[in-house]
Amino acid sequence: MKGQRLSVRARLALWHTGVLTLIVCVFSAGILFFVRESMFAGIDRQLYRALTTVDWVYHHEPEEIHDLASESGIAFFRVVVDGKLLYQTGDWERAGLTGAPVEPGAAPDSWKGSDGTWYRVQAVAEPSYTIAAAVREGARRDALWTLIVILAAGIPLAAALAVAGGYFLAGRALAPVGAMADKARQITADSLGERLPVLNPQDEFGRLAAVFNDTLARLHDSFDRLRRFTADASHELRTPLTAMRSVGEVALQAPHDAGRYREVIGSMLEEVHRLTHLVDSLLVLTRADCGATPPVREVVELGSLAGSVADHLRVLAEEKRQSLVVDPGARVEALCDPAILRLGLMNLLHNAIKYTPERGAISVRARETASGHSSIEVQDSGPGIAPAHRERIFERFYRGDAGFNGESPGAGLGLAIARWAVAANGGRIEVESEESRGSLFRIVLPGR
Repeated sequence: MKGQRLSVRARLALWHTGVLTLIVCVFSAGILFFVRESMFAGIDRQLYRALTTVDWVYHHEPEEIHDLASESGIAFFRVVVDGKLLYQTGDWERAGLTGAPVEPGAAPDSWKGSDGTWYRVQAVAEPSYTIAAAVREGARRDALWTLIVILAAGIPLAAALAVAGGYFLAGRALAPVGAMADKARQITADSLGERLPVLNPQDEFGRLAAVFNDTLARLHDSFDRLRRFTADASHELRTPLTAMRSVGEVALQAPHDAGRYREVIGSMLEEVHRLTHLVDSLLVLTRADCGATPPVREVVELGSLAGSVADHLRVLAEEKRQSLVVDPGARVEALCDPAILRLGLMNLLHNAIKYTPERGAISVRARETASGHSSIEVQDSGPGIAPAHRERIFERFYRGDAGFNGESPGAGLGLAIARWAVAANGGRIEVESEESRGSLFRIVLPGR
């Protein structure tokens, strides 16, 4: 069974401690190496001066060699000539340096005397004589050991301070995360308008909070859309049901002849048709959102498709005495799902017929764009679309001023279905419109 993982704060503190301890250890080792080398270099220079002095006295004033220890302070040396001991100081013998492994010409070496004192020993040799000398290491070696003890005691203390300091600094550094977590716990579906605090937008936590706030904004927008969709759908569903109920109640208040009942039933059937159309549109959008209607693409001749849709809706245009013209143009092909694209084009053309006044003109044409894409254009002579509504006309249940003022009936789902149908085929819908000068809807699809 795995133990409980440490918190991020504790792990950061331990990492900080480990790295800092490693740095301190490496730094301490460097200091010890430097101090030791400096210490032995100083002792070796002192030893070299002693050897040089003894050698000079031996060559120039050999009779003074017995007084050299007292006059120059060189207490440890000996001189061997032709294999016989010429002279050695009493301190040399008392310190037990007689048995020191002194190799003529070798580098200086440390030797522990019989009295427990450390000496630095070296010898120089010529064909006829050998001179050996030694100096005490005691004071400097003691200083080195004192430094070792200080560093050995300081490293654990530094590690303890690093743990405490790292834990404190990690807490300060992670404070924005705690603030974000506390604020996030308070945000519910009813308070999606609130945002996480951003203490510093330039650092990592600030950018993380900004990303979460963007996500909350999208969630808030989605919830608002869902609420509006639910409210609009409820309103649209209630309207025909209320109309049917009202017509039925009025018809039942008094006896009527067969003709009157036929009118009432016809009115109720119109509302049923409207309700069925609304439910069908909602079902199409629901399936689109769920991905339950995957497109089956094939090569489609867009001019023929446009003509077929226009023929299907021509009776609506004739009722309003509108001119509906299909420009055959050159053959234009696209790779798409004809059933889904037909649904989208039918909603676009139906929308144009609905908003174009009587005796207006509507034209449909297929053409290839300058960039090599295939397109279908639906142009009308209707009232146009105000810039304030142009960005929202593809939203579900959005009908602009005309729809809300009751100038033209409809649930406001046609353009939403059209946009989905075109997007499902890898295309897009472009809108060009001026108020009082009509609108142009262009379906742009990838070419064959």
